Amino acid sequence: MSNLCVFCGSKNGNDKKYVELGKTLGSLMAEKNIGLVYGGGRVGIMGVLADACLEGKGSVYGVIPKSLMDWEVGHEGITELSVVETMHDRKAKMYELSDGFVAIPGGMGTLDELCEIITWAQLKYHKKPIYVLSDFGFFDHLLKHFDLAVSEGFLSQEHRDWIKVIEGPEKLLEAFLKEI
Repeated sequence: MSNLCVFCGSKNGNDKKYVELGKTLGSLMAEKNIGLVYGGGRVGIMGVLADACLEGKGSVYGVIPKSLMDWEVGHEGITELSVVETMHDRKAKMYELSDGFVAIPGGMGTLDELCEIITWAQLKYHKKPIYVLSDFGFFDHLLKHFDLAVSEGFLSQEHRDWIKVIEGPEKLLEAFLKEI
């Protein structure tokens, strides 16, 4: 079984479409026997994603820092919950458990995790696939910023191309399974 790390929000967002996206992705991961690695929360898109994967009899691995255990309400009903000391430990453990990464809608934590994993690839710490699930145009502005960074000489086109932009959970998982 391969594990896909999903960076996503600890809130649901203002539109139910984000919750539905999380549910669909979690269900499909279970169906395709892809393990979920995520931030370990029981709330927001994180919780929806984990619950959907669990309902489909999928494997769910959460990683949460002690300081967020109560705030994000650590999900104790998952396959395995690792409680770590810091956010840096969280990201390192999520990386260790994962064969690839995807960002779906979320806030600053999601962006932090996505940008850090891209940076790790630039520094040659890994060659694992990186995706952005850009349903509803959620990441359009961020992707335009990455393109601006290329045109202004702050990011190479090669590194920008490592970020694979896909719409639709089914297409995302098909691409992931082909790459690993």
